[in-house]
Amino acid sequence: MDAVTLPQLALFVGTLALAILSPGPGIIAASQSAAARGRGPSMPYAVGLAFGASLWCLFALFGLTVLFQLVPALFAALKIAGGAYLIWIAIQMWRHAADPLAMAGETVTGPGFLQGMVLNLSNPKPALFYGGIIMSIFPALHGPAAGMIYVVALSVEVTFYAVVTFVMATGPVRRSYISAKIWIDRVAGALIGALGLSLIIRN
Repeated sequence: MDAVTLPQLALFVGTLALAILSPGPGIIAASQSAAARGRGPSMPYAVGLAFGASLWCLFALFGLTVLFQLVPALFAALKIAGGAYLIWIAIQMWRHAADPLAMAGETVTGPGFLQGMVLNLSNPKPALFYGGIIMSIFPALHGPAAGMIYVVALSVEVTFYAVVTFVMATGPVRRSYISAKIWIDRVAGALIGALGLSLIIRN
């Protein structure tokens, strides 16, 4: 087994961080949830989003990217199913944009860990991203080192989603959200819907 070097790990973490910074449906959903429900109720959702995203790294390590290349119809089917799910999420956000927020002392309901995981599993494109950077940065990766790379990816994903949730749940952000909730939720829903539609129609 070839050893994984610190420069390789640094390049992997840097590339992954830059990719996560590009807003996708998961980040939009995490931000909206944190602003609407606060840090405590939204953190399981954020961890679910991170875990779902990291599973694409695990699948890439086990060769799912190769399977997609061998069976393009499988990738196309997953894109259509995932895009449809994102559009459904978008419709729910739009429909409930005018719903009042829970008052102090009321139970705050909303998506949790499982819903977060499913949302980020609805987009199979990260499998190709992870497969590409793993093959380019770690061309001889196998054995226990593959497990270490997955742990690194999971750590980066969890850290990023936790930070987004923490920031979006701060007082000033939440007050701004409350004052314009209906429009923010509808814009967030429209963006997620557009991403879902793009997932379906783009090659």
